[in-house]
Amino acid sequence: DNASRLEFRRREPRGKPRGHRMAAEGRSPPGSDQRRSWSFRTRSPRGLRSARGLDRCPPHRALHRVGLGTMLFGTTLSEDEARRLLDRAHLHHGVSFFDTAEMYPVPQSSATQGDSERILGAWVRDRIRRGALRREDVTVATKVSGPCSEMPWIRGGPHRLDRAGIVASCEASLLRLGLDHVDLLQLHWPDRYVPMFGDELYDSARRFYSKSGETSADSLLEQLSALRDLEDRGLVRESGLSNETAWGLTRCAGLARESPGVARVARVQQCYSLLCRGLDQNGGLRECCHEEGVSVIAYSPLAMGLLTGKYLPPEGRGAEAGYDRWGPPRARLNLHRGRYSEAESRYPRDERTTRAVQAYRELAHKRGMSLTELSIRFVLSSEVVGTALLGCVDEAQLDELCLYAGRGGLDRDALEEIDRVHAVHPSPTP
Repeated sequence: DNASRLEFRRREPRGKPRGHRMAAEGRSPPGSDQRRSWSFRTRSPRGLRSARGLDRCPPHRALHRVGLGTMLFGTTLSEDEARRLLDRAHLHHGVSFFDTAEMYPVPQSSATQGDSERILGAWVRDRIRRGALRREDVTVATKVSGPCSEMPWIRGGPHRLDRAGIVASCEASLLRLGLDHVDLLQLHWPDRYVPMFGDELYDSARRFYSKSGETSADSLLEQLSALRDLEDRGLVRESGLSNETAWGLTRCAGLARESPGVARVARVQQCYSLLCRGLDQNGGLRECCHEEGVSVIAYSPLAMGLLTGKYLPPEGRGAEAGYDRWGPPRARLNLHRGRYSEAESRYPRDERTTRAVQAYRELAHKRGMSLTELSIRFVLSSEVVGTALLGCVDEAQLDELCLYAGRGGLDRDALEEIDRVHAVHPSPTP
């Protein structure tokens, strides 16, 4: 087995990345401290020979701002179903960004933990072996779990996000993937208190105070230092954050400038959709990304399927008419009811959410498109969003979402109408 024989070793950079070219021209890359030995970019899958049974279909459009999420690989989707979806995404649509995490799939359990990484890694290795893929043509991103007492099977909790935990997580992920490096390693959520996964208001009384006097900034410094060590070892190409706040991102950017030997944050993965616009509100995180040159990976652009309209009450039934009972039986919020607390707390199927979805559906129809198309193209309209992560359960869904994504962002008039709806129905799924 490739994974069992994996050796961790430093990978030398191939060629000169963009930052080195800019330096040779007397220019400094934005946010660079000139210590990077490689660049992070979306790759285009061209120039590959077809493998038997894997003939490439010419993509309608190269979807360089679209990625495929894998958190259902191993629960909702079997390995065979996941492989077919991966083939369709990469070989037909040109999708080259694939996101996973050590805790996936969801709903999380000790029996399935890590299966999403195993399935993705097996697909990458198999397609490389068969000549249908080159490793440099895909971006593999994974995530390190933060503190969570509900997952004792991951490093005993984990209790905190420290150097030892980050290194152990990365090495274990590489073994499951069967790869010698990941292109992007993200901290899945902070190890300090922040409102997230449905919480809206910051409560200073819940701020973490260490008995040793360690501050949140000290913890961030340790985490960024660990990420830099992994980069120096060649195990990680770029480092990122997820579910982070404006303060956290700004502090990490400052530490990268002020302190030698720490990683620079290249990307931040945040929830972003018509129903969750924390990225935009009060400037906040969006301003940080602009000023610090950090690209956003937008997850849940369809708000766990709410923005397809499939959970809306039947025609003639009001928003108050038992919203949580509607939708296809195998739709995620129905299939995993009672077993996926984060989804149920963040995406409440209540009257407030229903009215917001109905208002956006009316706007979409007014503009001659589906609610799903409006939702995907809204996310891609943000100049700070580098990648929109799609979650699909079959090839038909994937084809539909890629078709809409290929049409690009919305025009200014549509965005202004969306802002007016948002003013009446502000972020019901924060």
